Amino acid sequence: MTATPVPVGEWLDPANGERVALQTPEGEQIHYASLAERVDRLAGGLLDAGLHHGDRVATLCHNNPDQVVLLFACARAGLVLVPLSWRATAVEAAAMLADAEPGLLLHDSGRAAQARASCELVAARPPTALLGAQGVEDAVPSVGSAAPAEAVSVDDDLLLLYTSGSSGRPKGVPLTHGNCWWTNASLADRMPLTVDDVVLLVLPQFHVAAWNVQPLLALHVGARVVVMETFDPGRMLDVVEGLRVTCVMGVPATYQTLAAHPGFGTADLSSLRLVVAGGAAVDPALLSTWARRGHRLTVGYGLTEAGPNTLCSRPGDADPDPALAPYRDVEVAVRDVATGEMLTGSGRGELLVRGPAVFAGYWREPSPVRPDGWFATGDLVERDTSGGLRVRGRAGDMFVSGGENVAPAEVESALLQDPDITAAAVVGVPDARWGEAGVAFVVLRDAGNLADPSAVERIRSRARDRLAGFKVPREVVVLAELPTTGSGKIDKPALRARLEA
Repeated sequence: MTATPVPVGEWLDPANGERVALQTPEGEQIHYASLAERVDRLAGGLLDAGLHHGDRVATLCHNNPDQVVLLFACARAGLVLVPLSWRATAVEAAAMLADAEPGLLLHDSGRAAQARASCELVAARPPTALLGAQGVEDAVPSVGSAAPAEAVSVDDDLLLLYTSGSSGRPKGVPLTHGNCWWTNASLADRMPLTVDDVVLLVLPQFHVAAWNVQPLLALHVGARVVVMETFDPGRMLDVVEGLRVTCVMGVPATYQTLAAHPGFGTADLSSLRLVVAGGAAVDPALLSTWARRGHRLTVGYGLTEAGPNTLCSRPGDADPDPALAPYRDVEVAVRDVATGEMLTGSGRGELLVRGPAVFAGYWREPSPVRPDGWFATGDLVERDTSGGLRVRGRAGDMFVSGGENVAPAEVESALLQDPDITAAAVVGVPDARWGEAGVAFVVLRDAGNLADPSAVERIRSRARDRLAGFKVPREVVVLAELPTTGSGKIDKPALRARLEA
């Protein structure tokens, strides 16, 4: 990274012109020279069509190299990219459109109907167009009089990302050019990339990690980014082997699904040098599974509001439950949940974070960032005597059973040690006797046991061997699969809604 922050539109180095910047598994390639040319042309077209400095451009599409072109075009023109989840219903997408008020909504060829249906539910309907060279790059729909180009500052917003809603309705998180620069500078310090790297982008582009955990840094240094349209475990194993992928970022569910695939044991993964897992707690058993294949997962913790890079496992840490340390330029603190006091030394509490990568506040809402710069993450951590941090779940997930605090992440980790279980989620529910009790939702390795009551009793019996009585789930619900949010995290609000229904 450069010595001082610069707008993202200046990150592409002309010296890399003949190198491949973007590639699809199907063989489409975009060289750096072509990428820069398309970016410049689209940036001018967006301004000529009447979009003004600070206006939003929304997208509704699967992962696509054309969206990378659009991101850099927005960066050059002083516009804000709003990548919406293609998993959202029309009603959900409409709510985000109404909140963001984009001047334009772009879609890929498979989501034209979804885009139209969403726009029909919005009072101020934005014009829509096809993303890419055959669409908006050929002709941008007019939205007003042409706007003059203005200088872009590192303080200007670049991305408006909607959270997955794990703590309520989705909120818009604006990230500035400076936020993106600082979080990528921290990433480069801990996990540098080179021009020889091949980075696989498999997380959805409406997720902050799809930009700020490897892909944007890769494009800054002149590496190659392989863009997979959607996650498919068999296809991903083939891509890693066939294109000699060196670096990848995924959520724990990504690596769990890969490990469960029949081809995992024989796939050639020797090209991988950096395998990053984040977005949710990583079970020690999953780390062991990948270690047996010769790859130590680098465990990270982050959140959209922080850019996202916040904590990362220390290099060479072989602990099955590795401690995490802050990235460079990131400050952290631990606050007692009951008293609100900052803790010193070891202890458990809510993680607070501050630094130049942390956002200034949610879109069109009062800022939750304290005057002294601290942002409360809502995540529980445990700090050891050496200062190492381990994430122990959401503060909002905690429930109290018989006067004892129960962290669902701890119960989930114990359940995942059961050989019959491949996925688990625990939520707290009201209980007449104990105040609250846990309900576990699990996916069994043998799908034929879905309706087998003895399987449930075996699970609770084994849980009693690993957990104190007050932590053992009162009920175990067997599902074919757990619902997930757009970023691949388990959707606990959906599980609670299932119970209420």
